[in-house]
Amino acid sequence: MCKECGCGLDSGGAQIGGEAREPEHHHPHTPGDHGHDHGHGGQTISVNRSLLEKNDRLAERNRGFFHAKKLLTLNVVSAPGSGKTSFLRETGALLAGRLRAGVIVGDLATDNDAARLRTAGIPVIQITTGTICHLDAEMVSKAASRLDLDQLDVLFIENVGNLVCPADYDLGEDLRVVLFSVTEGEDKPLKYPPMFHSAGVVVVTKNDLAAAADFNREQAIANLKRVSHHATIFEVSAKTGAGMKEWLAFLEQRSAALRGK
Repeated sequence: MCKECGCGLDSGGAQIGGEAREPEHHHPHTPGDHGHDHGHGGQTISVNRSLLEKNDRLAERNRGFFHAKKLLTLNVVSAPGSGKTSFLRETGALLAGRLRAGVIVGDLATDNDAARLRTAGIPVIQITTGTICHLDAEMVSKAASRLDLDQLDVLFIENVGNLVCPADYDLGEDLRVVLFSVTEGEDKPLKYPPMFHSAGVVVVTKNDLAAAADFNREQAIANLKRVSHHATIFEVSAKTGAGMKEWLAFLEQRSAALRGK
């Protein structure tokens, strides 16, 4: 994962709404970060701070800010091709007149998903991450500043399509929503246990294709409960609308609870 391989240590190349982020300067000799022995006997380096410490601190700041706005925030994660954008577009369209939704979209390249979401009349901010395989709390903070949060009840963060590295990054969300489609196989949760274990909600998508994909629902649900017994599970089809009523009722309930209604 990112905390081990280092792929997420430099996020200076990400673009928020088309503008490049300013790269951060990391001095190699920050006091307190490590100790050096410059004698001829060699060098010993002791790393004392978590690589994710800064992100976690910013995520808590995001969470507090979103809560002050009474904003329900969901970090939506999946592998590529699971139907995230179609699911969120249908969710936003069906919420019209019930809850006001906005979306922050993360992609390595192109703003295609953001353009699709805008066709449903949803306010959208694009983050183009370049080579970065996940969103982080700072990217979300900068993107959120481009939205009128006072005019929203629900903020969806469509993360980069990846079930590995985003598991490490708290964005300040209330819930992590993990999607997987019936076309991906019943064992998907077992292949990516850290991500599915971190989920507060799991959405099984593309249920209109279950028969064609020979999807074993009972086995899939058993695998989900084995890895993520605490998660709320929804089975939906954005194409036919199956299961969407229950999903929308859940969002309304969680939003009302946050607003104290």
